Amino acid sequence: MSERGLAGDGTIAREGALDRVPTAFTPVVEAARTLIAETFDSVRLHSAYLYGSIPRGTATPGVSDLDLQLALHREPTAADRADTTSIEIALDHAFPQIDGAGILLTSTRTLLSDLERHDAGFFIACLCTPLLGPDLAEQLPCYRPTALLARETNGDLTLALQRWHTRAAEAATDADRRALSRAVARRIVRTGFTLIMPRWGGWTSDLNQSAELFGRYYPERAGQMRTAAATGRAPAADPAVLNPLIDDLGPWLAAEYTAVHGEKAPRP
Repeated sequence: MSERGLAGDGTIAREGALDRVPTAFTPVVEAARTLIAETFDSVRLHSAYLYGSIPRGTATPGVSDLDLQLALHREPTAADRADTTSIEIALDHAFPQIDGAGILLTSTRTLLSDLERHDAGFFIACLCTPLLGPDLAEQLPCYRPTALLARETNGDLTLALQRWHTRAAEAATDADRRALSRAVARRIVRTGFTLIMPRWGGWTSDLNQSAELFGRYYPERAGQMRTAAATGRAPAADPAVLNPLIDDLGPWLAAEYTAVHGEKAPRP
């Protein structure tokens, strides 16, 4: 893999691997594998994946969370969601080295669909590490840091801003506000990176690097993006941290993104 996250042919390399999992998180990953296999039989589960800092090898004990993606043979049901919640709770209680576990549920039909080819498909092929079952990446194309990829991964920030304003108004506790500021900050940094990704010509999921690369192309907004990256790592409950993200940087970024890359194809 090159310094720009590319394979030798210029396509985006898969960023994680099981052999990069830090030693402190090895028992967490093994427990997750076991619980998923015990809970979801082959009739329901096609495959399971890790993503995030743990398979990238950058996780911090007591700070990082465990992120998992399950690909199901059918559309997720209420029973599927209840079972994943039970797994999340069990892992969170058993392992103090993670700050919670989160499991995404998606059907293979959706992950392999033409509509999701450059969003959920890219996520599976490049950002997820196989944990159980056949690897869906074998049925997906190789990806390059193009404007199409930028548009389809993050070209819907305007919709996210609407949801964030609602959640900010409804946040009742400091825990709610910290969770929201973390989610908002991380999404804004990643959107800022994909805005400049085709010009830079590579891929990264690192928040600090994303913010610094963005600042090369938009120096007038570099300080705000660095603040967003810091908030993504250490979220704050103070509205003075969250409000500038959703009232200033976010709307500017959404408008600039649309002007440069266009809007993401509508989802049903």
